[in-house]
Amino acid sequence: MVATVTVPTDSHVHSEWSWDAPDGAMERTCARAIELGLVAVAFTEHADYTAWFASDVADYADLMRFATPDLVVHPPRFEAPKYLECLERCRATYPALRIISGVELGEPHWHAEAATELLASGRFERVLASLHNLPNGEFFSEPHELFLHRDPADVMREYLSETAKMISACDSFTVLAHIDYPVRYWPDTATAFDPVDFEEELRQVLRILADAEKLLEVNTRVPLHNSIVGWWRDEGGRGVTFGSDAHDPTWLAAGFADAVAMVEGLGFRRGQHPYDVWHR
Repeated sequence: MVATVTVPTDSHVHSEWSWDAPDGAMERTCARAIELGLVAVAFTEHADYTAWFASDVADYADLMRFATPDLVVHPPRFEAPKYLECLERCRATYPALRIISGVELGEPHWHAEAATELLASGRFERVLASLHNLPNGEFFSEPHELFLHRDPADVMREYLSETAKMISACDSFTVLAHIDYPVRYWPDTATAFDPVDFEEELRQVLRILADAEKLLEVNTRVPLHNSIVGWWRDEGGRGVTFGSDAHDPTWLAAGFADAVAMVEGLGFRRGQHPYDVWHR
């Protein structure tokens, strides 16, 4: 299906310069964007500094490359200069496509010095903040690991509490990515996720985000529930971006048609250009 002018920028895309996206070739992603009729794409590469434990890491060859014998994954350093060189080559190759530079900071409030050093060049146009991990004993772990021995509702509440702390402690980003990240790994054996069960905690995060004049990402990896976007509007949120979180060109702009319809139904509108932030 060919995109129309109403389809927004995919503002959360990973290429081979993200350590966990070996299939995310930037050039092929740009070609895919042209094929879909997209006007712009933002390559927001992972800049992760938190080492994290995963008991099943041996099942994932791409992760095992960065794991120690105690099953702790140590994300490698983001190679910003090489990434920016590749991005400039793609801009020259695809002049009709607006290619936006970007970075996704993992837990930036825990790594303020490293994040500040990375952003000092001023060459990143779109900066996302993400929470992927929570404390897990002497380690940190992603929700997938935590769900093995903790109640999912408790994990979700801790995740939202830590997200609120991240927003309050870090001002170097513009967009909060995947506010519902744990839902990707929600156990099939648990009571189905319902945002209403976490409305108070979600509203608190959204209120802090709005007060900080940041943007909420409508991440389509797992469709963001319309209630959350409605609460974002109610709490004073002025704008949203859209992100597929693609780690492979085939994921680019996936689910955007439904996301756009949902966001428009809640009063958010595109700007003058397809690459603009959507405001209400």
